[in-house]
Amino acid sequence: MFAFLPNRPELPASLAASIRPVAMASSRQIPVGAPWSALLPDGGLRRGSTIVITSVAGAGGLSAAFSVVAHPTSKGHWAALVGVDDPGVVAMAEFGVSLAHVLFLPRPRDAWVEATADLIDGIDLVVVRPPSRPAHGVARRLMARARERRAVLLVVSEPRSAWPVPVDVTIDITDADWRTDATLRERFITARISGRGAARRGDDVKLLLPTMCGTVDRP
Repeated sequence: MFAFLPNRPELPASLAASIRPVAMASSRQIPVGAPWSALLPDGGLRRGSTIVITSVAGAGGLSAAFSVVAHPTSKGHWAALVGVDDPGVVAMAEFGVSLAHVLFLPRPRDAWVEATADLIDGIDLVVVRPPSRPAHGVARRLMARARERRAVLLVVSEPRSAWPVPVDVTIDITDADWRTDATLRERFITARISGRGAARRGDDVKLLLPTMCGTVDRP
């Protein structure tokens, strides 16, 4: 049974109480840091929207997701990370993610859909890496849940297992190159941002991810 059905179990009371004041904020969007504030169509994360980031393994999909949620978590918004068993908490901290405002569910196994839907109920930002391409019905129900609860669903996947239905914004990472220095802590990625409605269509941008100070910049 899907967790988004009416008779699903509620979130634990202590967890719901701790996150509800931010999750129920009246703002229509969640602010993000640079350069995403200039690249995303609404200048931030519109509540109720779904964003998909695609990249081949190791090309920076998760890093891009971390950079998107860094500013919101630093301002007290909660985020959840579902299906990522290698999150790289050091890298998350370097991006500026407030780890104190992140819930980790690394191995939900076959229950990733239920886990994602439950977290959407009370958390502003839910980042999920599905284990495989979801069915159309599952994808649509999760997106509808995010719209209803005014959460932001951020999906990270490889192109071959991409989200099966259109979403509000798609960030396709088409190229990634590490900077050749002793630390290998910086890389350039090329991202194509597209979507529907007000989203920019087909814009290619070059990003330095992250910079030496842990932020994201356009070189």
